Amino acid sequence: MVIYLIRHGETDWNTKRLLQGATDIPLNQNGIEVARLTAEGLKDVKFDLIFTSPLKRAKETAEIIRGDRKIPIIEEERLKEICFGPYEGLCCQKEGWNIPDPDFVNFFNDPGKYVPPKGGESILHLCERTTEFLQELVHNPEYQDKTILLSGHGAVVKGLLSSITIKDMKDFWNGGVHKNCAVSILDVEQGVITLRQENVIYYDEARSTNYFE
Repeated sequence: MVIYLIRHGETDWNTKRLLQGATDIPLNQNGIEVARLTAEGLKDVKFDLIFTSPLKRAKETAEIIRGDRKIPIIEEERLKEICFGPYEGLCCQKEGWNIPDPDFVNFFNDPGKYVPPKGGESILHLCERTTEFLQELVHNPEYQDKTILLSGHGAVVKGLLSSITIKDMKDFWNGGVHKNCAVSILDVEQGVITLRQENVIYYDEARSTNYFE
């Protein structure tokens, strides 16, 4: 089994550094173009099926990557982005920061100490649900010879990789958030997952904002 992980293309909220989380924001024009360039870079990959977060930005990315392949796109709730509750839509950039909890910076700088707002989700829970989904996929006998794309989000991709790449929650963001439409590849052999590549883009880096969310 080969599993491709992709973060969605750019949105207007990315460029404004607004927390998106579970808020359903579509791709902007640059996001669509970056997804198209990524689709071109992956045109020779024989995907068998695609799982996507149900949020528009990930779903649109999945549809663009699929192109004219006659394969299913399956929505998966466990690939939704981490929820920030009442902080969604607020600015997380130093200039313009308007998140009322000063300790929210732990989400970026010290994720082991991050405490979500009421109605939000912890990083630990994100890792648990994404790892649960990944393990179900890896051990599903129907998929052992398949090439599968997972279309998700900045924190979701890190959650999917967490069981492979980190041993402590403080290291969750090691390597930084992946760029929009960055691709990582996992090889699976007898239930053992190895990371072949991480955070690779197929377009001019000048097009990437590299902003979280």
